[in-house]
Amino acid sequence: MLSRLLLASVAVIGLSPLTAAAQDSAPSEKAVRLAKETVILDGHVDIPFRLFLRPEDISVETEGGDFDYVRAMEGGLNAPFMSIYVPARLQDTPGAAKAHADELIALVEALETDHPDKFEVATSVADVKRITKAGKIALPMGMENGAPIETDLSRLDEYYEKGIRYITLAHSKPNAISDSSYDINRPNGGLSPFGKEVVTRMNELGIIVDVSHISDAAFWDVMELTDVPVMASHSSARAFTPGFERNMDDNMIKRVGEENGVIMINFGSAFLKGAFTDWQQKKGAAFARYLKAEGIDEPDMAVRFAFDAGYAAAEPKPYATVDDVLDHIDHVVELAGVESVGLGSDFDGVGDSLPVGLKDASDMPNLVQGLMDRGYSDKEIKMMLSENAFRVWTAVEMAAK
Repeated sequence: MLSRLLLASVAVIGLSPLTAAAQDSAPSEKAVRLAKETVILDGHVDIPFRLFLRPEDISVETEGGDFDYVRAMEGGLNAPFMSIYVPARLQDTPGAAKAHADELIALVEALETDHPDKFEVATSVADVKRITKAGKIALPMGMENGAPIETDLSRLDEYYEKGIRYITLAHSKPNAISDSSYDINRPNGGLSPFGKEVVTRMNELGIIVDVSHISDAAFWDVMELTDVPVMASHSSARAFTPGFERNMDDNMIKRVGEENGVIMINFGSAFLKGAFTDWQQKKGAAFARYLKAEGIDEPDMAVRFAFDAGYAAAEPKPYATVDDVLDHIDHVVELAGVESVGLGSDFDGVGDSLPVGLKDASDMPNLVQGLMDRGYSDKEIKMMLSENAFRVWTAVEMAAK
C-alpha cells in the first residue's frame, strides 16, 4: 500500500529526480574543544514532549530524535532548557493544560531520578554551572505556552516552585495572557489585562519572560512593561523570512538588545530561509491535488507519510545550512551586538527540518567552527554559547531577590 502511494504521489505531481545533499567537513580540534569546555545553554529542546509521545531511554544513544545523553556530550550541549510544551488545543478544556504541564515536568524530574550520574534538574545559573562542572547535563525548565496558568495568578508561584524558569506567554493560539504570532485572531490586542499582571508577577518571582511565539503587539506590550531583560528562547531574524511573524523583525531585535536581552537563534530550516517555507506550501498544494486525483476525502497517517516521503524523494527539501544559522547570528550582531545572541535549537521540536551540519546535538562543534571561520573571537563565541543567556537569567534572579 505504502509503496503504491509513494510512487503514485511522485507520478501525480511530476517532479524531478532526487539530488544529492551537501556534506559539511569535520570541525577542527579547537572547535570541538571550545564546544566541550564551554557550557552550551540551549534555550529550547523538546525532549519532554518527545518522551511523552514515545517513552525511551535517552541516557544512551537513541536511533531517532535529535538529542540524547551520548550525542549531547559528544557535541558539548550540556545545558538544554527542557521545553514544557503545552499544545494550544488543550486550552479549550479547563485543567487540561495544567495536567499536561505537570506530567511533562514529572518526565524531566524522572530523568534525574533514573540517571543521577548523567542528568540533574537546574533551577538557577549557579545550578547549571555546578552540574555541568560535575560532568553532567543540567536540565533547566521553561514552559512553552502560558495556558496552564489559565486565569489564576497564583499558579506562577506554583510553577516557580516546580522549577519553571521561563514562560513563553502563548503558543499557536491566543490564550488568557497573550495573542499568538501564528493566529490572525487577536482578541487581546497584544497582552490581555491579565497578561500584564502575569508579566509583572514573573518579574517579581524571577521567571524570565519569553517573547517567542507571541504577536508583535504583545511583544511591544511586554517591552513597555517588563523591568528586567527578556529572552526569545527560539526565534530567528524575520529579515530572512519576510512575512513570518514568528521570527523577530529588526526593530524588535534592536529593542531586545537595548534592554540587555537575548535572541536565541532557532535552527529549524523554516526559521532560517524562506525557500523552505515555500517548499512546504508547494508540498501542501501538491498533496491536495493528489487527494483529489485519488478520490481520497480523509487521508490517514499512512497516506500522509507515503506522500511526504515520495514528494521529498522527488523534490528534496531545501534544507538550511550552518551558514544560514551564521547569517542570522551576524544579522543580530549587526543590529544589537554580540551580547544579544544565544542559541535556541528547537531540537526535537522542528521535525525533519534541521540544517545540513546541525542535524542533532552532536553537531554543535560545526556551529562553533563556523563562528570561528567568520572571525568571532573565543570570548565572543563563549558569550553566544551561554554567557549572554546567563547574564539575562542572572539579571532576572537578582531583580527578584
